[in-house]
Amino acid sequence: MGSVKSADKIEEGGIFALYSKEVRNDLVGLAYYGMYALQHRGQESAGFSIFDTVSDNRIRQKTVKNKGLVADVFSLEELQNYKGNILVGHLKYSTEGGASRHSYQPLRGESLLGKVSIVHNGNLLNTEMLKRELMENGSLFQTKTDTEIILKLLGKNAKYGYKKAILNALKKLEGAFALAIIINNKLIGIRDPLGIRPLCLGKTGDGIYVLSSESCALDAIGANFVRDIEPGELVIMDENGLDSIKYDNRDKKYYSSFEYIYFARPDSVIDGLSVYNVRHESGRLLYEQNPIEADLVIGVPDSGVPAAIGYSEASGIPYGSALIKNKYIGRTFILPTQELREKAVRVKLNPMKSLIEGKKVVVVDDSLVRGTTSKILIKILFDAGAKEVHFRSASPVVINESYFGVNIAGKELIGNRLSVEGIRNEIGATSLDYLSYRNMKKALQNRDVNLDSFKKDEE
Repeated sequence: MGSVKSADKIEEGGIFALYSKEVRNDLVGLAYYGMYALQHRGQESAGFSIFDTVSDNRIRQKTVKNKGLVADVFSLEELQNYKGNILVGHLKYSTEGGASRHSYQPLRGESLLGKVSIVHNGNLLNTEMLKRELMENGSLFQTKTDTEIILKLLGKNAKYGYKKAILNALKKLEGAFALAIIINNKLIGIRDPLGIRPLCLGKTGDGIYVLSSESCALDAIGANFVRDIEPGELVIMDENGLDSIKYDNRDKKYYSSFEYIYFARPDSVIDGLSVYNVRHESGRLLYEQNPIEADLVIGVPDSGVPAAIGYSEASGIPYGSALIKNKYIGRTFILPTQELREKAVRVKLNPMKSLIEGKKVVVVDDSLVRGTTSKILIKILFDAGAKEVHFRSASPVVINESYFGVNIAGKELIGNRLSVEGIRNEIGATSLDYLSYRNMKKALQNRDVNLDSFKKDEE
């Protein structure tokens, strides 16, 4: 993935979409719970578009989007009064300095295809070229998002009909994307050819099709998991049922390791791999590659906990819930400024002194990227009376700024600046170890997962 130049260009987050053959008054309610289950994927804004395509000959649409969490954006009126048969929803995570309100999704428009509403999770690599080409042909842009470029490409090709318009647009896109699009009376789901961004298909007992970034959102609304959308596949849901088109058949896949390490919920299954099992196995391997003696294993909530449990089981060192998480504060990584991230650590995590005092503790986290949070956390544990603090990262050293799909300046990646010993000294740990590159591959069952962001093991 290339570097990202603008906060508005970052298109990471979560998507959730529903298709019913009949108009329903509970579609927004289902979306509320589904998107709530995906809240970890984005906290800056939430939004949805609902279409009624079957009540009469005129398509009715309503779009609601705003800054804040799902619970802030969905009102009681919307949950009770909006009816429709197709819905697309989006969650956007916070970016440095925040993004323009114009960038909140869904984005919608009207063309020869009819009414269109689109949500997108991903990053395009050829944004500048595509935007220049579209502007030369008369397009005007209101945002800096990749999503608007895709919307404009659909409009440009609208005269060919919706299938050809989509296929022509997809030929132009380079990079990572998962898309859910309403075009008139159809819901379309699309996954990039390399499978970088996840997207799965579900179905409720009463026949509603569901598209979601993660399977945990299907569980939240009682839908059954059908399958993952394949890399290079688009699916079309309409009154005729489900249709699938494989628009790209390349053999190589490039699934995101970041989903398994940090971003996805542990109760999700992505491309056949349980997120929990990957993290748990990472913890076991982390101990086996460098055994030490200690009194207590602690997991950094939430994504570090499965690895810590695996570490405890492999080592025989007791696991303790010695870091209590404040559930009413979001992820420190995705808060918009570094200053806020630092202040948030102490509010977010409080140590149980009675469990920690006088103990040699191993603290396991999913990753170590900047080192800022880890440094504060280690100080908190020493302040709580820990005798030793051994820090363990359940992923290898991060050296590439595209690890999170966002623009992390190279100087912020502590793995680019310092050796492991230098990092240990910087964060104040008694000892430090990262999961080896080889063991990361093993935890991922040697699947075709993108590990380019990590430092390879020295021969």
